[in-house]
Amino acid sequence: MNVKELAEKTGLEEDEYMELLELFIDMSAADLANLENAMGTKNTGEAEKAAHSLKGASASLRLAEISELAGLIEKNARENSIQGGIELINTIKEKIKGVKNLMGG
Repeated sequence: MNVKELAEKTGLEEDEYMELLELFIDMSAADLANLENAMGTKNTGEAEKAAHSLKGASASLRLAEISELAGLIEKNARENSIQGGIELINTIKEKIKGVKNLMGG
């Protein structure tokens, strides 16, 4: 998938979509930091909130893989489990690196 296809799926112009991707990358860093902190302190409530934020933002940009992974963390946290959370976070980080590469950076 490329930026043009993703922009079309969201109904945006390519430059508008790129701006939103940049914002997503900035905001996802905060969500990921919150997630890692919540995992470290076993705070499932905070993990659920951060994962929900990341899931929604990525879904709105049609970044399905990131959204699905964040959704899994959210579901697990809702069930008071942080099992596998760090691995999922690391996978999300790799997917976000892929988004950065997609943007040419």
